[in-house]
Amino acid sequence: MKIKLNSLMMLLLTILISHNIAAAAPAPFTITGSIQGLPDGIKLKLVPGATHADEQAIATTVVTKGKFTFKSTVDGIRFFYIMAAEIPGATSVMVQPGKITMTGKAALVGNENQYYDFTDVVVKGSQAHLAYLKKKAPKFMLDSLFEANQQSNKEVTEKVNQAYQKKDTVLVKQLKESAAWKKLSDDESAFFKLAGESLNKIVSDNKDSWWGPFFALDLFNYFTPKDKEVYASLSQQAKDSYYGKVLGELVNPVGFKGKPAPLVDLKGDAGLATDLASLTKGHKYVLVDFWASWCVPCRKSIPQLKKTYEELKDKGLQIVSISIDKKEADWAKAQTEEQLPWPSLLDKGATSNAWKIQAIPAMFLLDENGVVVAENLSLEEMVASMKGM
Repeated sequence: MKIKLNSLMMLLLTILISHNIAAAAPAPFTITGSIQGLPDGIKLKLVPGATHADEQAIATTVVTKGKFTFKSTVDGIRFFYIMAAEIPGATSVMVQPGKITMTGKAALVGNENQYYDFTDVVVKGSQAHLAYLKKKAPKFMLDSLFEANQQSNKEVTEKVNQAYQKKDTVLVKQLKESAAWKKLSDDESAFFKLAGESLNKIVSDNKDSWWGPFFALDLFNYFTPKDKEVYASLSQQAKDSYYGKVLGELVNPVGFKGKPAPLVDLKGDAGLATDLASLTKGHKYVLVDFWASWCVPCRKSIPQLKKTYEELKDKGLQIVSISIDKKEADWAKAQTEEQLPWPSLLDKGATSNAWKIQAIPAMFLLDENGVVVAENLSLEEMVASMKGM
């Protein structure tokens, strides 16, 4: 009887939350927290999540005597990340109006690239957060299964990595033909099949409320126009919600073709112009390439970009590379390694949002007037477009 009662209460809670979120007006909330391991004086920020945009903090605070407090307003129920201002790593909270408390632990992990690992986090005062944890339980089970698979196949993984580092191709081949490697491959195939089914089910189980589009945004890394069926499966109420509108814009992008290129907010080397008008002036067409140091496909395309640049630069081609790296040092290192012969700039955050970048590499072709003439094309398609101009 107790189990049935709890289930009924959760159902009523979900219905109440689902119906109230759309009509809610901005209301105040407070988050008071105590996270063991966060030193006094460290600056924390509260950043909107599940929007697939480079969001800015809506509030900041400083840890004092082991405690911190965020105060702001929220328009309904929204998902946020709490993170240190200068160090990666975050914990999440589903915020609703009222007083919320948070406890937990945080530890700095990693060597060169340290980040905060948050554990044992408990949130009270937010019924929406409790509903979030219950609905997302299958994802947490997947996380545990993934970690178990990693540990189970750790030995063969380390051996293969060591063989690659030593450039021992014979040993790599032997290891990849072993029973241990076959087990790893089978485990991965089974896991990703289960993950796809489980995550899609979370979305479909919640397709009639704002939870559906929210979980689509929360669980999947990016969306393209090819993902329209996910959006189409939602109820009208879900589509009209805050997260439904965010998802709708991602799968049905308006695009920029035929329009002036969006503004840019970039950082360049000393003396290098960073406004688009200066970068494109005097060129017949300009290829704007969004990339990052960690993006393997982006860096694999650079040799072809260099070849195209050499072929067409005297015919009016300019290329402008815009990195979305979070750390300037990572961008600078990649700059040194790649030696790009055209302007290469670092996005301060606003540019990728303005250009609605969801995945990289992302390329746009502009004419001499700064108007977008092609977008969302492969490098090969972009080259063909340029040669045809």
